[in-house]
Amino acid sequence: MKIALNSGFITDNSKEVKSGCYFVLSNSNSKYSAQALDLGAKLISPSKAIELLGLKNRIKIIGITGTNGKTTTAFLLAHTLANLGYKSAVSGTCGSFIGDRQIAKKGLTTSQILESISYIKEAVDSGCEYFIMEVSSHAIAQNRIEGLEFSLKIFTNLSQDHLDYHKSFSEYARVKSSFLNDECDKIINADCKEISYNPINSLTYSTNHADIYADKINLENGINATIINGDEKADLSLNLHGKFNLYNALSVIAATKKLLNLDLQSICDGLKDFKGVAGRMEIVSHLPTIIVDFAHTPDGIQKVLSSMCDKELIVVFGAGGDRDKSKRPIMGQIVAKYAKIAIVTSDNPRSEDPDEIIEQVAALMPKNTIKIQNRKEAIAKAMDIQNDEVLLILGKGDESYQEINGVKYSFSDQEVVKDILDKKDKNEN
Repeated sequence: MKIALNSGFITDNSKEVKSGCYFVLSNSNSKYSAQALDLGAKLISPSKAIELLGLKNRIKIIGITGTNGKTTTAFLLAHTLANLGYKSAVSGTCGSFIGDRQIAKKGLTTSQILESISYIKEAVDSGCEYFIMEVSSHAIAQNRIEGLEFSLKIFTNLSQDHLDYHKSFSEYARVKSSFLNDECDKIINADCKEISYNPINSLTYSTNHADIYADKINLENGINATIINGDEKADLSLNLHGKFNLYNALSVIAATKKLLNLDLQSICDGLKDFKGVAGRMEIVSHLPTIIVDFAHTPDGIQKVLSSMCDKELIVVFGAGGDRDKSKRPIMGQIVAKYAKIAIVTSDNPRSEDPDEIIEQVAALMPKNTIKIQNRKEAIAKAMDIQNDEVLLILGKGDESYQEINGVKYSFSDQEVVKDILDKKDKNEN
């Protein structure tokens, strides 16, 4: 990564170093500092890079952390701010965006620090007032957010994930909590008891009682609720699905209240007309009903399936390779509880044997559970046997590839569904 200056440039790659340039030190490249010095670079911190680029105090940075909901919360917040007259950039799992314009493809949930700084610079140059970024537990642990001064931090929820990296849930919770222990303005899910946070400058949200909470909740047709903040009450109506999205909406309402201090009804009106995020409860087909979602953790799957417990479900899902193995049978159990028909298939097996992953996922499921390693064939099977059931395809969301033995093959759940439906239409006509 290289960012140009009026004189010289800033880089974090020792292979790009030239005499007189600036080399940003980070956890990931510190071992190359001596080499950069020998080549004539000036070593600087991320904070100094921000200063040299003239970005300090030019934009408000909002960091969103939590196991699930980060992406939807980020885009819903940007949508709300836009409706209220404020321009934002978003950076996270789906890539980086300024409005509808994508400025970087998807990569890490939280980019390396100089990459993030380059997105912030582009956001400032484009007239953005807010930079909204997803902050992963890996990024916190690896100090990939060093030098960033957050105006607001949002915590969504915490459940089992990334234990292959953090080794224990308590360590995972500790890392997440460390992001929330300062006196920065914070928005906290009061219904999640697994983390600790500094209450100074914090605003809580809940579906029960908190600083901002929801009452008279109706989730039958989208989301309808009364939102309460002290003496203020407002009506919320959203074309999103499930209680988990109500939590996302509450975090955005609380965040907007903290940022702009507008009346509650104006804020709730700002959330209207949000179309959702690709791969997050994305309806790919209405007749038959086929939905693609990114849910890939026990809690994420539980929230998606429980939100549709009034419908008969066919669920296609798997688990990623080279990741937390302990969650695999738990995910299988949850799907078995809610699904009329479950089909276990490959997700991104990476370096692992896909059949072994499937067996681990299905270990506590009924013996008649369908197992099909080829994900395209699994989706085709589900669509072939679907009658009036809702078909949920979980795990990959908007991913455009499947990673097998170190190779990323082009693959999209949405495109597979559309291709099968197109072929069916042609055969019928």
